[in-house]
Amino acid sequence: MADIPVRCFAVSVVILRIVDDKAEVLLLRRNHTLVGEWCQIAGGIEDGEKAWEAALREVREETGLAPDRFYSADICEQFYEPDRDSISLLPVFVGFVGVDATVVINHEHSDFRWVSFDEAVGMVPFAGQRHVLRHVRAEFAEREPVRYLLIKQAD
Repeated sequence: MADIPVRCFAVSVVILRIVDDKAEVLLLRRNHTLVGEWCQIAGGIEDGEKAWEAALREVREETGLAPDRFYSADICEQFYEPDRDSISLLPVFVGFVGVDATVVINHEHSDFRWVSFDEAVGMVPFAGQRHVLRHVRAEFAEREPVRYLLIKQAD
C-alpha cells in the first residue's frame, strides 16, 4: 500500500483592515496560476525561512503592505494536488493593516479588492479557502485574537 505524501512548502495569508468597526478582507486577482481567480496571498517558503517570515515576505512582495499586527491563524489550508499525487498543507497567517494602507500589487496579480467576509467567501474558488475565511472571521474579526497567536517581529 502506497502513502500519499504531505507537503508543506508554502504559506497562505489573510490580510484584514477594520473600516467603521467592520473587518474587510484583501483579495487579489491571479495573473499566472489560477488566472482570473480571486485569492488571498500565498507563496512558497524559501530555504532558511521560517513559515511566518515567508508569509511576511509574500505580503510585502505581492501587495507592498507591512502588517501592524501579525498572527498565526491556528489553522492550515489543505488540498490534494493530483499532478503531484500529494496533499499540500499551508500554514495560514493573519495580518492587520490600517484603513489607509496603500496596496501595490505585483506582476502576479491584475487587480485587488477589499471586501466583506461574506463577499470574500463567495469570490474564492476553493472550499478550503472558504473554510479558512470562516475561521479567520470567527477568531480574528468577531472576537479579539488569542494573544498567544501574535507573532512578535524583530524590528
